[in-house]
Amino acid sequence: MDSSLNKSSSFQSGFNPSMNLSIPGTSSGYKRPGDFLSRTTPSKITRKSPGRVNLTPGRDVTPGRKTPGDRFIPNRSAMNLEASYHKLMKETLNDSEVEMQSPGKREYQRVLQENLNVSDPSTTRVLSFNAKVNTSNSYLDSLKILSSASKEPHASKKTVRIIPQSAERILDAPDFIDDYYLNVVDWSANNHLAVALDSTVYIWNANNGAITPLFECTGGEYISSLRWIPGGGEHLAVGLNSGQVQLWDVAQAKRSRVMAVTADSSRVASLAWNQYILSSGCRSGSILHSDVRVANHMVAASNQHTQEVCGLVWSPDGKYLASGGNDNLVCVWSGQGGQCFAGQQPNLVIREHQSAVRAVAWCPWQPAVLATGGGASCRAIKIWNCNSGKQVTSLDTKSQVCSLVWNENYHELVSSHGHPHFEINLWKYPAMKKVGELKGHTGRVLQLCQSPDTSTLLSAGADETLRLWNLFPIEEKKKEAKKKESWNALTMGMR
Repeated sequence: MDSSLNKSSSFQSGFNPSMNLSIPGTSSGYKRPGDFLSRTTPSKITRKSPGRVNLTPGRDVTPGRKTPGDRFIPNRSAMNLEASYHKLMKETLNDSEVEMQSPGKREYQRVLQENLNVSDPSTTRVLSFNAKVNTSNSYLDSLKILSSASKEPHASKKTVRIIPQSAERILDAPDFIDDYYLNVVDWSANNHLAVALDSTVYIWNANNGAITPLFECTGGEYISSLRWIPGGGEHLAVGLNSGQVQLWDVAQAKRSRVMAVTADSSRVASLAWNQYILSSGCRSGSILHSDVRVANHMVAASNQHTQEVCGLVWSPDGKYLASGGNDNLVCVWSGQGGQCFAGQQPNLVIREHQSAVRAVAWCPWQPAVLATGGGASCRAIKIWNCNSGKQVTSLDTKSQVCSLVWNENYHELVSSHGHPHFEINLWKYPAMKKVGELKGHTGRVLQLCQSPDTSTLLSAGADETLRLWNLFPIEEKKKEAKKKESWNALTMGMR
């Protein structure tokens, strides 16, 4: 007992009240009993970096700053799960495969991607850790809304034109004569295509696809030229190698008349209509003009060429006749005394070509502009102003020029070629810049012609095929305007 008292007194005597036993964070030196119930794990105590000092009293956190989460967990709201799945499950094309794609296919994929609002796979991330930053400006957005509202409907973005890489339709043409000087394909205003295969003329109805033979020559004769009467008529002029020209009523499948054009029985390689006058280009070099309304049909003759006349076409206004021959000449004739036939002497003789000139074509929206193309030794396309007689432009196509066709809606010139490149080229007028090329023929592309609405191009090749190209699509507004024009012309004719 005494020993215990002695220990207690010794403890009290050893206690020094001046010793600081207070715990940080308490006002007094002693910890309250209730404080021991809320313990804090030492590792969970928030500590500041030793080098960081809070200079603003009473503010420990930057205002507006959120507590950051774990940056290694992706943000699903900022991810495109479908695009991510596509990138994971389907391998992308390598560089060699992309280069092998045609330009038209790449352009089609780009336009499709824009219109469907599909994100670019090359810039899409599989995992996204941060939300996309909204960079919109309310003031600028309001200006965009005002500017877009002030725009007219026709000022919308133009659609991208795609040059077809293959023909829309291919027709077999067995026994198609591979002759540079013949003209045996023509498309009527009634949407009927006339094709001569050796000694037989066939009519293809483009409206329903029906093919019917019109007639067949006998006695070793063959068809050397074809031409529909303009204005939507059903009459077809057919030139033979015997020097005859026959008129056929296609609707009745009957021959209307036979005209002996040449006295020396030389073939008729080219035909051209100007209202009721039919001009015939002969192998002898003469151009004979026939009035199909009267019995004595021969009204005039134009003589300048010394060899076969293989290109013949009247201007859209009917004032000038252009002829190209195997003598490398191009002649421009004017109507004699205001008539529909040409005079005896040409107004203009062009001698710049170095080979036969079969391709001659008048510009439909500039009646005085003429395009001509030379053969294998020339290979040049030349544009002429027939009012001044001067050459506007010339370009070397590196290939034989077989045929030329203008398109008024696109202001382009189409050329078909023979040796050594069997292709079709598109040229933008007046810069004559190459827009594209059409390939598919394995032989010379001898002749070109357009559908009545000028949207489809037909090419006839020495490979015995006829190919239809959807080359000049027409907008709906232009289609309606053309229908109104044709209807107005019909009603005026009926009055």
